[in-house]
Order: sequence, then C-alpha cells, then structure tokens
Amino acid sequence: MPGWLFALAAAALVFYTDDYVIAGVLPEVAADLGVSEAAAGQLVTAFSVTVAIAAPVAAVTLARVGRRGLLTGAALVFVVANALAAATPNYEILLGLRILAALAAAAATPTLFATAAQLSPPERIGRSVATVAFGVTGAVAVGVPVGTWIGAGLGWRATFGFMALAGIAVAVGFLRLLPRTSGTVDVPPLGEQFAILVRPAISLGLTANLVLMFGSMMMLTYLAPLVTDLAAVGPELRGGLFALSGVAGMVGIWASGRVVDRWGADRTLLIGVGAFVASMATIAALWPLRPIPVLVLVLVSLVWSGSAFWNSPAVQARLHLLAGPVSAQALALNTSGTYLGVAVGGAVGGVVLTVTGPGGLPIVAGAAGVLAAGLFALAAAVAPARVENAAAPETG
Repeated sequence: MPGWLFALAAAALVFYTDDYVIAGVLPEVAADLGVSEAAAGQLVTAFSVTVAIAAPVAAVTLARVGRRGLLTGAALVFVVANALAAATPNYEILLGLRILAALAAAAATPTLFATAAQLSPPERIGRSVATVAFGVTGAVAVGVPVGTWIGAGLGWRATFGFMALAGIAVAVGFLRLLPRTSGTVDVPPLGEQFAILVRPAISLGLTANLVLMFGSMMMLTYLAPLVTDLAAVGPELRGGLFALSGVAGMVGIWASGRVVDRWGADRTLLIGVGAFVASMATIAALWPLRPIPVLVLVLVSLVWSGSAFWNSPAVQARLHLLAGPVSAQALALNTSGTYLGVAVGGAVGGVVLTVTGPGGLPIVAGAAGVLAAGLFALAAAVAPARVENAAAPETG
C-alpha cells in the first residue's frame, strides 16, 4: 500500500470514529454535565446533521484549495475541537465543539475518497476507494470500542483527548505522506459544476444511494429487536452477531474494490443490491417460522452485512468517474445522502416497528433495495461509469 493511501485510510478511521465514539460514553457525558441522556444524544444528531449540510457546501467553496493543505487544515481544526471538548465545562460549549468537529469532518471526508481516486491509476480506483472505505468500517469495529474502553477507564474526557492525539497523527501523516503535488483539479465555474451534478447518471445514482442507505441502516438500527424475535437471541449472542456483521462488512468492502476494478462499478452495484434484496426477502420468508435456528440467522446476516458494505466502494468509484472535475462535489453530496439516509432510516424504522412490529422491517428495507436497484440500472443506462466517460459531456 502506498503511504498516501495509508494516510487517507487512517484519516477515515479517525474522522468516522469521532462521529460514533460519543455513543459509547453517552451516560458518562450526561451525568458529568448534568443533562439527560436524551439531551446528550443530540450531540450525535448535531454532528450528523452538520456533516450532511456542510459537506456539499465545503466541497464547492474549498474546491480550489489543494488537497494536501485542505486535509491537513481540517485535521488541525479537528484536533482543536476535540482538545477543547476534553476540557469543556458545560453541555452548550460541548455541543458547539461537536459542530466544529463536524465541520472539519465535512470538509475532509469526501476529499479522502476523491483524493484516493485521483491519485490511483485507473485500473486500481476501486481498490483504492475500498481501502479508504475500510477505514470507515474500522471505525465501528475498532475505533469506537477503543474509545469506549478509554472512557470507561479514564473518563469520557480522556476519550476526546485520545481523539485529539489521533487527529495530530493524521495531520502529520498528511504532511509526510501525501504528495506535495496533490492539489485540486481545474474546477469549472459554479454553473457548470451544477450542470454536471444534475446530470441523470449522477443525480439518479445519488438518489439511489440515499434510498439504499435508508433501507440498510434501518435494518442495522433496529437489528436488536428483529433478531430477538426472529431467533430468540439474547444480549450475549447479539453482541457476537454485531461483531460478525462488522467482519462481513469488511470482507464485502475488500471484495467489492477488486470486483469494481475487474467488472466496473455499475455491474458491481447491481450484484451487491441484488444480494441485499435477496437477504431481506429471506428474512421476511423466515419470519412466520420463528424462532429460527441461530445458525440460519447468522448466515443470512452475513450475506446482508456483506452486501450492504459491498456497495460503498462501487458508489464512490462510479461518482468519481462520472463527475470528472467535480468528483469531490459529487462525493460530498453522496456523503450528505448517506447521513440523511441514516436519519430517515431511523425515523421510518421506528414507525414500522410501532405499526407492524419487527417483521415489517425486512419488507420495507427490501422494497427500498428494489427501488435503489432500479435507479442504479437507469443511471447506468443513461451513462455507464467508465474511465472514458469521466469528464465527457452528456449527450441525448
């Protein structure tokens, strides 16, 4: 792995860990600052909403800033936000600092994927993007548990101090490992940027990913009540199921990057979404037979988790190829769509759980997958995601 790619993947691990890690120390934060756990939970909401809104704005306004300087600057802002959070005296200041950290993440996250794609040879774009996405998955599998353990042993403020130190390491990595020539591409005027981003091949793909994230993250959010009823899984086995799902996700990302480079992003996406829909249909069919054997549940969950994460490198690669000089802006919009999909999935899933019980979740998620597959197929029919189409004008 080239040093610059390691730096980008490590940064993804750190930035995404910072988004999720507060969930592991939420009770301690609430108790220490004298607020309810529900109020403390809004620190997570504020971070996610800020990234969703700010990512495309940052991509447009910072488009002409060199990648190396932009990423290093974002890492330093990230360090300041977390260092101050470790010493903050009250909830309101902490909320503002979480928003500041989210602004840094909003500027950096799409740029990580765009830089990986731009620095890679065309035949390795899928694998390079998958490597950065591997860092995102590692945030859930490694970063959050480590941050939680630090908080349990040394207090929640130590968790934010640890994130600040990790941010310093990321900034140093950018300065030492990113090529000095890793600037930005020539950026067209704002009107032309908008014209590229609203092309059907791009806008349909962005919409498809939002719908797909809604379905897959709804299942992840409410996995506990689903598996409890489906296979009588208790808390101990449930933790193991989450861990296995994380491993399956890593395998899915690793395999997808290689398939993208061999078969192309469009074909890879249809395979992944098809597997996701099939797993949802299987869970729906098994629901009347509950309780089902735990082994059957594990096998189906591995397919679902692997397929859900499988799609990420393909989505990123196709947007980079199709958006050309505004790939960072397209990836920023995709980041917004991802966060919005997570939020919508949580809200809609709560309604489904109340109205139909857990059995309705795979049906709704599967329907979302079918709709996403149709949108991806339509987008591919308009303009296939190939290297020669990266900056080509749209016709027809």
